[in-house]
Amino acid sequence: MRIAVLTDSETAAGYRLAGLDVRVAQPGGAAREALASLLEGEYALIVVDEALMPDPYHVMEREMRGRELPLLLPAPSLAAVVSSQGEDVEGYMRQLVKETMGYEIKL
Repeated sequence: MRIAVLTDSETAAGYRLAGLDVRVAQPGGAAREALASLLEGEYALIVVDEALMPDPYHVMEREMRGRELPLLLPAPSLAAVVSSQGEDVEGYMRQLVKETMGYEIKL
């Protein structure tokens, strides 16, 4: 199983450098359509930019009904992280994954 990311174009480069499958979208209907197409793939985890979709489970409730995978993980965009003062970005991402998946991964 793989990991996919749905984010804005500015944040996408970092995820691509990490070797993840990345889909770029704009907020609104385009983000919902992009996420719906990602749900059809073989992904165990889909990271969704909070600026595009703050609560992806709520938006995709019908499509997620009865499915265990993929897990949908809302994450801040690069702009949101940079604008926050003094936040440990790696620690924040590690905590988000741990809360969602139940175990810690090394980033």
